[in-house]
Amino acid sequence: MDVRANESSNGIRMSWNIWPCNKADAAKLSIPLGCIYTPLKGVDNLQLVQYEPVRCKASTCGAVLNPSCSVDFRTKLWGCKFCGTSNPFPAHYAEHISETRLPPELYPQSTTIEYILAAVSAPPVFFLVLDVTVIEDELEQAKDSLQQSLAMMPQNALVGFITFGAHVYVHELAAQSPHAFAFRGSKEYSSQQVAYQLGFGQQGNRQGGASAAAARFLMPVADCEFTLMSLLDDLARDSWPQSGTPKRPQLCTGAALSVALGLLETTYRQSSARILLVVGGPCNVGPGMVVGEELAETIRSHLDLQKDRPNAKYSKAASKFYGSLASRAVSSGIGLDIFACSLDQVGLHEMKVMSDKTGGYMVMSDSFSMSVFKDSFRKMFDCDEGGYLNQGCNAKIEVFTSREFKCCGAVGGLSSLGKKSPAVAETEIGEGGTCQWVAGSLDKNTTVAFYFDINNNQSTTMPANKQSYLQFQTSYLHSSGRKRLRVTTLSHRYTDANMADIVTGFDQEAAAVIMARYAVFKCENEDPLDVLRWVDRMLIRLVAKFADYRKDEPSSFNLTPELSIFPQFMYHLRRSHFLQTFGTSPDETAYYRTVILRENTMNSLVMIQPALLQYSFEEGPPQPVLLDTCSLKPDVILLMDDFFHVVIWRGEKIQAWFDKGYHELEEYANFKALLQAPANDAKQILGDRFPVPKFVQTNAGGSQARFLTSKMNPSSGNVAATDSSTVITDDVSLKVFMEHLIRLAVQS
Repeated sequence: MDVRANESSNGIRMSWNIWPCNKADAAKLSIPLGCIYTPLKGVDNLQLVQYEPVRCKASTCGAVLNPSCSVDFRTKLWGCKFCGTSNPFPAHYAEHISETRLPPELYPQSTTIEYILAAVSAPPVFFLVLDVTVIEDELEQAKDSLQQSLAMMPQNALVGFITFGAHVYVHELAAQSPHAFAFRGSKEYSSQQVAYQLGFGQQGNRQGGASAAAARFLMPVADCEFTLMSLLDDLARDSWPQSGTPKRPQLCTGAALSVALGLLETTYRQSSARILLVVGGPCNVGPGMVVGEELAETIRSHLDLQKDRPNAKYSKAASKFYGSLASRAVSSGIGLDIFACSLDQVGLHEMKVMSDKTGGYMVMSDSFSMSVFKDSFRKMFDCDEGGYLNQGCNAKIEVFTSREFKCCGAVGGLSSLGKKSPAVAETEIGEGGTCQWVAGSLDKNTTVAFYFDINNNQSTTMPANKQSYLQFQTSYLHSSGRKRLRVTTLSHRYTDANMADIVTGFDQEAAAVIMARYAVFKCENEDPLDVLRWVDRMLIRLVAKFADYRKDEPSSFNLTPELSIFPQFMYHLRRSHFLQTFGTSPDETAYYRTVILRENTMNSLVMIQPALLQYSFEEGPPQPVLLDTCSLKPDVILLMDDFFHVVIWRGEKIQAWFDKGYHELEEYANFKALLQAPANDAKQILGDRFPVPKFVQTNAGGSQARFLTSKMNPSSGNVAATDSSTVITDDVSLKVFMEHLIRLAVQS
């Protein structure tokens, strides 16, 4: 079975492509029934039509006409596969439709179709919120990136600008000598308070009147680019006085976000609006503070959070505050993006809820001068062939299911809208209890995991050739200003009572990502150690159910090809920063978890099990090699990609030749070419990816070789050797892990 076919045509990967007949059989699978869906994926031969969709008339349905529907050309009726209702075609359809003249939505290849609707929205709105307490060099780099972004924004896009330090300043962009309105950094502001203080609170509650009154704060780029460029040129570091013991600069991130959100709530609710927070330090003033002003007070660690130590005293209140901001943004359809650059933590652990709930970006780097920030910020404004931004805003995703199964929930950068329908399951996973979700921001890589449950509680089987039907409807605001609706419909068959063929429909790559997302979600509310044990139990049950073996004979164990690399994915998932918090800060963990919850299947697999390429004189073109310490050879170059880092590692012999300058001599042109090959491949990865990875170049024995060795299977970890292939670690090797797995799976 070609499990990847659905991804190229519909943007969907299923964990199981053949489904069990009843709830009891589904429970035996261990791996959840689910799918990875990329709503705005650039699918092959996407059908674009400019008219309203034809919907099912049933009060509890609303599914859109699709190729799976049964059509009676004599009576001009179509049957809905989701509720069983027969619907008459609209008059203009009924007049022309026949077996040889079908509308585009009934073409067999139109399982994914996009409707360009009549509704027109406001132009995109970018509200820039800049921390001005960072050191001068860092501030100059941040200002430079903001100035570059102005040149890349669509000229009709609206832009606003806030700076913050000890206080919040909303900058007027209309005047030749612009003013700034100050807000106290120690309090939270509602939308009414912001509107009143900025002078348009008297315009009434109508959004149109408020938008016109706020035009001096939110202006088209074409009209305010010079003013904003000049303002950025003249912007200086916040010089709020400090005295006495060494202190952190006063930073009121929470107040700044509440002001920005309040202004957009009043003016551009349910539009294409997003807030871009550029921050270089932790909030230590007012709502959302995560640490005190005194430098002697260290910011919380994972251990502080687990043991509820005094260092973590701000964390719960801050998380609650940022959660309330996220809820406000969700109700207004606003995206919240966070670009955090600091050598220390800035509070991403508490702020991540804003990105998670609104679908906004999160980028973490050490400095505003690094390409991780600069190139990622620039890529936000990349456009497609038509000159439109590669983003969808204020998206609503609704799921429709046939009667035999229901949706438990979704895990990704979205929030529940609490809409009830027959498609909603009692069991909740992630954002559950609803059939509709909202995301303030989507792009062509944004991916959501959906989880399903079988309704049938009886042990009876489904009728022969019974199909399940699933439909996603994603409405969003395109950057052209038009509202669009993308509809994806697919079906799967049910297996027999013995589940003899169900494993042939198992997609181990999608299943690994679905399990990883579920595990990361569980880590939010459970001890990561308990989640690790849960992952182990699920894996043992899966292989015990579907592997070939004789009871209590480990040597007889054999995995089918459909399952062969799944245990390997779980081994690397167990060791990853998604489940392990040792050696990482709460901010790093928050960043890694937020990113894996929004990326597509292949990118997520690279995060779980990094890709490793080997370059050598003997092999010719680069060869994929095992992510194992046995690949650390003295005469090779390795290129590792773990999504967050791209690492080039040189063996001892290669590094010695490089140090002697052989690559600079004409007679060693082949050595120069060997050095250049991984650099070219790394450059391509860095150019294609968002967020841009950190680039690391190292060699055997180098301090930064840890970026590579920490990800590798330590097959030679306990061998008494001193070469570069030895990695000293407490982790068990993949071989030992598999031996334990097999022993537990085959035991009586």
